Amino acid sequence: MFYSDASAYFIILACAVTLNVAGVTDIETAAQAASALRPLAGDFAFALFALGILVVGLIGVPVLAGSAAYALSEAMDWKWGLERTASDARGFYGVIAVSVLAGLVIQYSPINPMKALFWSAVINGVVAVPLMVVIIMLVSKKSVMGAYTASRTIIVLGWIATAVMGAAAVRMVIPG
Repeated sequence: MFYSDASAYFIILACAVTLNVAGVTDIETAAQAASALRPLAGDFAFALFALGILVVGLIGVPVLAGSAAYALSEAMDWKWGLERTASDARGFYGVIAVSVLAGLVIQYSPINPMKALFWSAVINGVVAVPLMVVIIMLVSKKSVMGAYTASRTIIVLGWIATAVMGAAAVRMVIPG
């Protein structure tokens, strides 16, 4: 995940430094996003952007599909794990297959991928706040975590991060 997150960070940074400075804030296509690299990469901008998207996809898709499969399999008490055969862990591998197929269907649907990325990030930011509250409350309880209870410093930092996320979510919906 580090490499896909680092790639995403540098894509956002390149767009901010080049496109946002030029007043381009409504990016509708991957070609527009790729044009952010033109001042840095010249004629290779589109090839570089395509390579970056491909690499991020190859890194991110297995992690996301796998983590969804692990989470759902554990919640449903299915057999799980990549060390098991597909016939031994049907539900686990089924979730991976459905996740990849869902991504493929979305790719060929009329959904604008740039808008989908934007709105998924917005939803993630809003949903993260109550999840962070629950997580911090759980990791603070010795009765739940035992020897792995979070330290006071971690709890304070967690509440600060939650407050910042909450403020950003509230600010997003308040005009002006």
